[in-house]
Amino acid sequence: MTPSSSQSPAPSDAPTRHRPLRRLTARGRDEAHRVASPLELLFDLCFVVAIAQAGVQLVHFLVEGHAGQGILNYAMVFFAIWWAWMNFSWFASAYDNDDVLYRVVTLVQIAGVLVLAAGVSRAFDDHDFVVVWLGYVIMRLALVAQWLRAARSAEGEERTAAVRYACGVLLCQVGWVGLIVLPEPARPWLFLVMVLAELSVPLIAERSFTTAWHPHHIAERYGLFTIIVLGETIAAATVAVKSAVDEHDALGELLPIAAGGLLIVFAAWWIYFVVPIHGHLRSSRQAFVWGYGHYLIFASAAAIGAGLEVAVEQAVGSAHISATAASAAVTLPTALYLLTVWALHARHFKVGIAQQLVLPVTALLVISCTFLGEWAVLVAGLVLGLAVAVGVTLTARARSAHGAG
Repeated sequence: MTPSSSQSPAPSDAPTRHRPLRRLTARGRDEAHRVASPLELLFDLCFVVAIAQAGVQLVHFLVEGHAGQGILNYAMVFFAIWWAWMNFSWFASAYDNDDVLYRVVTLVQIAGVLVLAAGVSRAFDDHDFVVVWLGYVIMRLALVAQWLRAARSAEGEERTAAVRYACGVLLCQVGWVGLIVLPEPARPWLFLVMVLAELSVPLIAERSFTTAWHPHHIAERYGLFTIIVLGETIAAATVAVKSAVDEHDALGELLPIAAGGLLIVFAAWWIYFVVPIHGHLRSSRQAFVWGYGHYLIFASAAAIGAGLEVAVEQAVGSAHISATAASAAVTLPTALYLLTVWALHARHFKVGIAQQLVLPVTALLVISCTFLGEWAVLVAGLVLGLAVAVGVTLTARARSAHGAG
């Protein structure tokens, strides 16, 4: 399969673009019609396997009443998944040349995330991170190979940045060994240190050179991953409802949860995609804040699905928690999603205090729904639906007033 025109290297490389191996050189930030490649879509789908495993384990801990430990484990595992996805996505935006070697190394990274996914349950249940760490080793070594390949084709400050990336990733991977060898009480503290180290690598590597990531391509990649995560949320909730109906014949108790959950996911999609974000990504500073902030967007979106499963389990009497706790498993990640999307996306396009307050106020109302018992999820979904309607109305009025002016 040959690369499409939207995936081709810069025009100067056009005569050699069909060779099995090409120089891994930076792509243009102003490249027209840049879109996600089929390989990137496969990469995302395989990452969702790991996210689904993390969600299953989170549900298990929540229904057993171990919310604190479950959330901590979820945060740690989800960071590993998200950060590996981040590393690949930004590198691909700058250097993807779609030759044979690039494809093979990317497939190795996909194999790594599947190994990571296989170790998620052991990380949750036994605090055994060996398999997760091994999967990370596979992914990160493949990424280092990509950066060194880019460095070989670069010169000057660009080459220095690529070498810094490769060295930074390697050093961080060595640091993650602590999750295996350190005593269990010390691991959360090591995790915090390593998170700071990982987040610092791009900042240090790009001190004097900005990699050629493509704003429209990056915005599309994040949007597509958001869609896939929301799709996983719907799938997980659907399976939970089906199992409960088959085993407990409790359709009446589950309909409000199913309807409310669907409204929440639909509204979450609408709110994220109501405005195009690529125009906001004008500098590396804006892009770093926006990209890092998506940890909370992705993690909360996936946690909504886990929360819906918990609400279903509680409704049929299979959870060892109260209705309020089960409702909180849905409303709290939903509120976090709303606030994070507002902070990263919506506030840059809102005009006037009324538009700016829609999502923060909605988040507060959703949290208030926690105490409505069996109706909490449905009412939360209706609140989000109303928020979308209000947002659309206010935007239409603002445009009308602007046009009249």
